[in-house]
Amino acid sequence: MRAPRRVADLVASALPQIADRLLEIRIQSRWAGLVGPDTARRTQPGRLEHGCLTVAVDNSPWLHELSLREAELTARLAEHVPEIRSLRFVIGTLAHEARAPRARETRPAPLTPVEVREIDEAVAVIGDAAVASAAHRLLATARRFSTSRGAA
Repeated sequence: MRAPRRVADLVASALPQIADRLLEIRIQSRWAGLVGPDTARRTQPGRLEHGCLTVAVDNSPWLHELSLREAELTARLAEHVPEIRSLRFVIGTLAHEARAPRARETRPAPLTPVEVREIDEAVAVIGDAAVASAAHRLLATARRFSTSRGAA
């Protein structure tokens, strides 16, 4: 009876071209631990071809910073993933940026009868009907949104 083998090893032996993709997935899953949280937030590992890992960077200042630190980062990565022999930094959109959840829309809270009466009393002193109507809408909107955000 043979010793147990990892499924990844079996798949890689059956489909040699998939071995690089499995390695890339392993690098992506461990990226933050390998490069640190600050660098991981601004970068995303991509393809590994002939020992060169392409890394997408979200902006030019970070691209410059990482280019200056390439030797250090390559050495650190190679300690954990010996297949990495060099790094290539490129400007790009990061997948985790694209997946970032949108901020929840704030729905205005409905006005209570007391709030409506207070707004009516506040605009009653305005003589011009158009200005009073605009002021009423403005105050009602401001009150509804301040209430929905927990403000008084």
